Amino acid sequence: MALQIQTFKTRAITAIVFAVVMLAGILLNAWTFIILFLAIMVGCVYEFVKIIKLINGEKYIYYLPLFLLYIVMPVWMMIDLGTRLNNYAAPGNDNLLYSPILPLAIIFSIWINDTMAYIVGSFIGKTPFSKISPKKTWEGTIGGAILCVLTISLLGYFLPIIKYIPVQHWTAIAAICAVFGTLGDLLESKLKRTAGIKDSGSFMPGHGGFLDRFDSLLIATPFAWMYVVLFMHA
Repeated sequence: MALQIQTFKTRAITAIVFAVVMLAGILLNAWTFIILFLAIMVGCVYEFVKIIKLINGEKYIYYLPLFLLYIVMPVWMMIDLGTRLNNYAAPGNDNLLYSPILPLAIIFSIWINDTMAYIVGSFIGKTPFSKISPKKTWEGTIGGAILCVLTISLLGYFLPIIKYIPVQHWTAIAAICAVFGTLGDLLESKLKRTAGIKDSGSFMPGHGGFLDRFDSLLIATPFAWMYVVLFMHA
């Protein structure tokens, strides 16, 4: 029991520090935002290379260009959402250099979806979702997605700071993040299982590595970015 308590404390402290660092990096200014995600990119690339080496041995070099598609492109799109594509985030302010609203919407959507999927699955989850991730259930996955969409839609409707963006956009972004975030988690689980490892790294005690923390974000961001460019960017 003492070990379990200590493990819980470690995970809780790590999670709090992680959340504080993420929010500080996103909210302070454009430079801290960019530096934060460049650091995330470097960490994810490092762990991806390690995993590819374990899977493919000496031939790993041929698979390395995949990190451009899997990691670099999503990070660039996230940075783009907070900087260049911001005229919808502050109407009438053409000089705005940075707006954290959309990056936060994507991150919060993924956090809420993961948390609610875990809670719902813990209480009523019975039907396995995928052999890749045995702990996931259909009940938890569907419940997490519904609660994610509902929560983000309500925030988009009631918060004055973002009410000028129609609520249907928040609903769409939340739905995109719930679906593709789950796929991102499954993809990374498949990579780890193929490589024969439990965690992608040990950057966050009790939580794993960079890829363990940002697997959902890496897959969800490109699809959210495409939605913004196609339907929100004036």
